[in-house]
Amino acid sequence: MVDCPICSKHVKEANINSHIDSGCISFVDEQNAAEGPQNGTPQVASFFRTPSSKRPAPAAPSTKLVKQECSSNTNGTSTNGTKPSLTTPTSNKRPAPSPSLELEDDSRPSRVPTSLSDQPPSKRSKPNALQRAAPLAERMRPQTFDDVYGQDLVGPTGVLRGLIESDRVPSMILWGSAGTGKTTIARVIANTVGSRFVEINSTSSGVAECKKLFAEAKGELGLTGRKTIIFCDEIHRFSKSQQDVFLGPVEAGTVTLIGATTENPSFKVQNALLSRCRTFTLSKLMEGDVVAILKRALDVEGPSYEPSELVDEELIRYLASFADGDARTALNLLELAMDLSHRADATKEIIKASLTKTLVYDRSGDQHYDTISAFHKSVRGSDPHAALYYLARMIQSGEDALYIARRMVVIASEDIGLADNSMLTLATSTYTAAEKIGMPEARINLAHCAVALASSPKSTRAYRGLGNAMAALKEPGVAALPIPIHLRNAPTRLMKEMGYGAEYKYNPRFVDGKVQQEYLPQELRESLFLEERDLGTEIDEAMVGER
Repeated sequence: MVDCPICSKHVKEANINSHIDSGCISFVDEQNAAEGPQNGTPQVASFFRTPSSKRPAPAAPSTKLVKQECSSNTNGTSTNGTKPSLTTPTSNKRPAPSPSLELEDDSRPSRVPTSLSDQPPSKRSKPNALQRAAPLAERMRPQTFDDVYGQDLVGPTGVLRGLIESDRVPSMILWGSAGTGKTTIARVIANTVGSRFVEINSTSSGVAECKKLFAEAKGELGLTGRKTIIFCDEIHRFSKSQQDVFLGPVEAGTVTLIGATTENPSFKVQNALLSRCRTFTLSKLMEGDVVAILKRALDVEGPSYEPSELVDEELIRYLASFADGDARTALNLLELAMDLSHRADATKEIIKASLTKTLVYDRSGDQHYDTISAFHKSVRGSDPHAALYYLARMIQSGEDALYIARRMVVIASEDIGLADNSMLTLATSTYTAAEKIGMPEARINLAHCAVALASSPKSTRAYRGLGNAMAALKEPGVAALPIPIHLRNAPTRLMKEMGYGAEYKYNPRFVDGKVQQEYLPQELRESLFLEERDLGTEIDEAMVGER
């Protein structure tokens, strides 16, 4: 007969393994358990005993053992007659509980025994050096969904929150701009469902590391039933071939993938992987959400910084509007403002001037294409004010001046076209000026051309006519229709003998250049590609009352 090293119950030595496998429920010798151990010493099998030379140093009892300690009697034995499982290498004696200890249901103490009064109360541990070095934005990262602001997906009635609380976490792609909470939501998901959480970054993790993580996740799932969530930040930086490595494990359910991206996943994430994941779009934080985040940070971390009265409601709202929906930027600015407020000569104006502006324009991302698109459409809509605004945003963000000038050359023919042919000359001259002069002086040439294009009359006749001709080529056989023989080139005598160009009428030889001559293939003689009108015929209902 031996005592189980886990529950201290009496079990036959032959049944000890089966007893442990059953969770310490079966194969218990109830008769011997009632009699208690002989000589007050539990009979533990030798293969469960740790050699004295390898026994660890004594450690303070953890709070998990409080109930077990409290169930011991004044003789140092537990209520079932066995010694408590917590022992030290030097002594098996236990401190007796206070006589005033009252037990509930003969097992639970109503309060902690006085013998443990020397143990410090449970409290929040002091931050270590790494935590102290972390920026304010990292320290204020929410731990629950209730602390996540501005995202209805994880709100009280949010779709994503409902899936998570029902323990049905799908593989997903979180798409949103910087500072909207993609990483935070992924970490809260892992904490909520109790899964193993592994965080990788596509800029530093390769295929070999991912395959290793998949093998570990498969082993963890098989042995313990615990799922693994892999959070891949900046997943759009993985090449399409690198993204292939996720297909098998995600489809088999070996891992739950949460990918975060600031780019449109339709263009940056492989279709096969995208079809195996659900895409959730995180909205840009409103100014009120950022204000709430900053106030929470000021309440929690403010005593550590002790900011002056300069950091008030007005400054917080200024920082929130300055951050442009980026919570991380707002918190970093608040941390800087609290530090600057301690200076002797500090004023609100000095603090505002000292803040470094974080550009929200990415020359290789969606902002790059969205801004030039807004600029083009503003010129097309004859709004010089909007055109100048988007032009200024691109210039301030360091956009290539030649890229902007090239787009204006296209606008001159696409949107102004036949209404003012001189605009094409102006646009090409602007490109040459930007190429020869360079920035920052070339910004003046760009503004000149942008305003001229926006203020010019518009005509899309040539642009639409080309579109009509291109559409005709899609018809069967149209692209290969024979060229009329009188329009063909005849560089050789053989071609001339075959009649190439023989009946061609050279227009400059005739009055006003007018002749009776067909130029289209026989099958297209009735086709008209160039329309008479400069613009369309539709009427905007919103403009009816203003006409």
